[in-house]
Amino acid sequence: MTSKRKITVAYGDGIGPEIMKATLAILNAAGAQIEPDVIEIGEQVYLKGISSGIEPRAWDSLRETKVFLKSPITTPQGGGFKSLNVTTRKTLGLYANVRPCKAYSPFVKTHFPKTDLVIIRENEEDLYAGIEHRQTDEVYQCLKLISRPGSEKIIRYAFEYAKKYNRKKVTCMTKDNIMKLADGLFHKVFNEVAKEYPDIETEHKIIDIGTALIADRPEIFDVIVTLNLYGDIISDVAAQVTGSVGLGGSSNVGEEVAMFEAIHGSAPDIAGMGVANPSGLLNGAIMMLVHIGQPEVAEKIANAWMKTLEDGIHTGDIYQESLSKKRVGTQEFAAAVIERLGQAPASMPKASFAKGGEEGGGKMRLTERVPAKKELIGLDVFIDWKESGRDSNVIGDRLRQVNADGLKMQLITNRGVKVYPDGMKETFCSDHWRVRFFNADESVITHDQTIEILKQVKNLGFDFIKTENLYTFDGERGFSLAQGE
Repeated sequence: MTSKRKITVAYGDGIGPEIMKATLAILNAAGAQIEPDVIEIGEQVYLKGISSGIEPRAWDSLRETKVFLKSPITTPQGGGFKSLNVTTRKTLGLYANVRPCKAYSPFVKTHFPKTDLVIIRENEEDLYAGIEHRQTDEVYQCLKLISRPGSEKIIRYAFEYAKKYNRKKVTCMTKDNIMKLADGLFHKVFNEVAKEYPDIETEHKIIDIGTALIADRPEIFDVIVTLNLYGDIISDVAAQVTGSVGLGGSSNVGEEVAMFEAIHGSAPDIAGMGVANPSGLLNGAIMMLVHIGQPEVAEKIANAWMKTLEDGIHTGDIYQESLSKKRVGTQEFAAAVIERLGQAPASMPKASFAKGGEEGGGKMRLTERVPAKKELIGLDVFIDWKESGRDSNVIGDRLRQVNADGLKMQLITNRGVKVYPDGMKETFCSDHWRVRFFNADESVITHDQTIEILKQVKNLGFDFIKTENLYTFDGERGFSLAQGE
């Protein structure tokens, strides 16, 4: 007899305990060889004063089991509380978020019955780094961080996933028509990696039209790989158009550890009412069983779940008067799935998962590169200033005095738009100004020059709040131009 696989389990908040109870009942009835180690996370931990929402012992469990089945949690409103989902993903290196979105028509109502796509979302970087600053009275900053290794890992994972599951096409989605450096890097790496998979069709979509197409023609997509924020948004869109966000499960996969969950939240408004649909967490648990090398059990549960849908046994979120035969609550739905274990759907394709033992998230191979030659050629100084009616000519004329051995001001922007010299009087200006300094010939500068610039800016009475060094890499500009520059 196969020894039981120890896993870490968290019941979560809101509807979490109800759907976890239902899910574990189904797994046990199906013969899943698992041994849950239950940890406490979420709201009650936050309220103990632990801002991360997870106790130290819980990390010990996760490091030991390397598998986490997690119900949704509630993050208290207000400052000081960090997202546990983001913390867990980043701390454990769960770089790939995998969200299958499939239609179960006509048993789950959808206008797109042929949809069967998978969204693979980068999980550690982007705006989810959570690095924010209030820089002036009026302006806040959130840093978007995209790295070449992070991009290559998730893109290569997407192609490997497509190859393993016989998917035909991988679509990259970015906004590199605007964020030419950050999103541009992701698109560039996608094109590089795609050359290694000539049998897989590839394409790129700008994220706004890509999202619109998911909402209008989701059946044209197969595997989508994208950045963190975009992936978060489009996976909910895709789940909704295929029938219900409540059905979606996901995996968060790293090189050693993996986390499995529903894509929906804790739904505190219906907590304790016994009406929540456990299908999202159940589908996450099915992905977990494949991951830990129990695909046969995963198939048995998936087929019984689809048979339950076919038989019209539905929770309230997917109940249809014309099609459903019985409206049930959380535990009654679980009992219906258990009753159908060993059965298969009649009209939907039977579930079939890859065999071959326990899967790792995989250590994705990274391309070896010679580091680019980096040269400092300029400096951006950000200033908090709202005197003289915020007249850009006033601040510009004063800063023209600054000169650090030839390093002089070239232009000023406000919220990215050039306002000096030759600004437009119609341009609205906040109290947050970017002042760009170059040598006249844009030759290499020194750190001593940048320090001297700051001294002179200070002596003119300006409050500088941050700086950004302007580099070239192998002669290629490593910074964006201003709008209007």
